[in-house]
Amino acid sequence: MRSKRTILDAVLDRSTIVALIAVLVLVAFVMNAFAPPVFVDVYTYLCVSLIMVLGLQMFMGNSGILNWTYVGFVGIGAFVASICSTPAAVKAMGVPNMYPALVEINMPVLPALLIGGFVAAAVAAAVAWPLMRLSDAVGVITLFAALIVIHVIMTQWDNVTNGPRTFFGVPFFTTLWIAVIGACITLVAAHLFRESSLGLRLRASRDDRHAAKAIGINVVAVRYFSFVASSFIAGVGGGLWAHYITSFSPKSFYITEAFLLLTMLVVGGAGSISGAFSGTVIVTVMRELLRQLEGWLNNSGVISFEVYGLTEVSVAILLIVILIWRPGGIIGGSEIRLPFARKK
Repeated sequence: MRSKRTILDAVLDRSTIVALIAVLVLVAFVMNAFAPPVFVDVYTYLCVSLIMVLGLQMFMGNSGILNWTYVGFVGIGAFVASICSTPAAVKAMGVPNMYPALVEINMPVLPALLIGGFVAAAVAAAVAWPLMRLSDAVGVITLFAALIVIHVIMTQWDNVTNGPRTFFGVPFFTTLWIAVIGACITLVAAHLFRESSLGLRLRASRDDRHAAKAIGINVVAVRYFSFVASSFIAGVGGGLWAHYITSFSPKSFYITEAFLLLTMLVVGGAGSISGAFSGTVIVTVMRELLRQLEGWLNNSGVISFEVYGLTEVSVAILLIVILIWRPGGIIGGSEIRLPFARKK
């Protein structure tokens, strides 16, 4: 009886994660059984996006610092994982100037994803310490400048990334269930981080860094380790994205994509895991519907001119409306919980 009560208490204490994982898995079963392939593709993309948004939430949501550099680490993970898993013959054909040592690397996708995450985290660890000493507008501008540096390196280092051209031939790996499992693992990781001592100290530094320093919290160190952990999730998420898309270029990891990930997080609410989850769902569904509408308008002849950019403009307007109407996001800093967990 006591063991049953202990299990129930654990479920109640983690009701947010239980509810969100249950929704992810249930929808995946329904999609896999009844939905057409295009819906399955959209849901797979949603789960991969959720992994990246949760990694962004780990640092930005708990620190309050706008992390423009995050999408650069997504790109690092995507390129590293792709280089490690793509067959040598394909790399030699697609990137003629690639270093011979990189051409010879060929390993299974799972180790490649982890290596991509670790390389992204290592780059973050190398550059983040001085960045984490900055706050407010200066910190945000510096992080944006770091994104520009990463983008220029990816664009010009043609011996590794094929320069501004497309890197192709990446083996397909990220199926529906791989994406769902990755999203579930990331949900658990983000929740454990949020409730850990590091997450609590990071939120304390967000609310009042001077008070946090006064009670002995090393604000720079807390931000630093959180930034590195977030970058690891970014690298793994980028690798999963690359093995779903299978061809990409450095422009896939620049301002447009950074804005999209930030929109997903801000619309739902950067202060909670449930906010990151709901924002990812809302923006992904909205983008797909608007994309279909844009295609229908251009092909049906209903209007005499072609429509371009409807999706991007609508997403930007949504972000503006949310920031004016509810700056904390739709969910805000609260979490979705099971009904009986509230009673407890």
